[in-house]
Amino acid sequence: MKLSAPIYQLKRRAKLLARTDTIPLHQALDRVAEEEGFPAWSLLASRHETEGSASSMLSQLADGDLLLIAARPGHGKTLLGLQLLLDAVGQARKATFFTLEYTEEQTLQRIHALPEGEALGEKVEIVTSDEISADYIMRHLAGAPKGTVAVIDYLQILDQQRIKPSLSEQVTALRSFARETGIVLAFISQIDRSFEADGKDLPDLQDVRLPNQLDLRLFSKACFLHDREVQLQHVA
Repeated sequence: MKLSAPIYQLKRRAKLLARTDTIPLHQALDRVAEEEGFPAWSLLASRHETEGSASSMLSQLADGDLLLIAARPGHGKTLLGLQLLLDAVGQARKATFFTLEYTEEQTLQRIHALPEGEALGEKVEIVTSDEISADYIMRHLAGAPKGTVAVIDYLQILDQQRIKPSLSEQVTALRSFARETGIVLAFISQIDRSFEADGKDLPDLQDVRLPNQLDLRLFSKACFLHDREVQLQHVA
């Protein structure tokens, strides 16, 4: 899908149009969508969401990358992580979802709602153990082939149990493991609520919620999402 400008710029154009023509924002968005060849903004946004993000992101990841996927609740970070795994399966890679949040049934429901989820979803390995931690992940993925993609859901609760090492220790260990094995590790992450008061289009590293100390430069890449806009950037 080719647009005349990035979607965040189209949104700005619609906001300006709403002010200058004194019309509701949803009408302005629909007008902008019509200029781009879509009958409504909802159709433009839906097409943008399903076509671009995860598949193009996978092509920009290198073996051994440590990726952060961060957004506020409801902005698609978990779905993007699951789509990343489906795209890995589509390339005949091993794909594993480690989750401390969802049951296997809940995860499959979310996978099946995605493009090709019904066809490829059963090939995504789903791990729901309460013991998930850096050591657990490394043991589970020992011997996995180079290029394997694993998504960890989610960063801020990896050390929630006091018996587990600190978040900093775990991410440091997983960074070394990823580099040694060529496995791609992606961490779903929360964004602090203060971001929504800052007026920015997208969050950044400064907005990542960190209840416990962690040097975010341990990550090689970071992907931020907000209002259907997705941006992947290099960290270190």
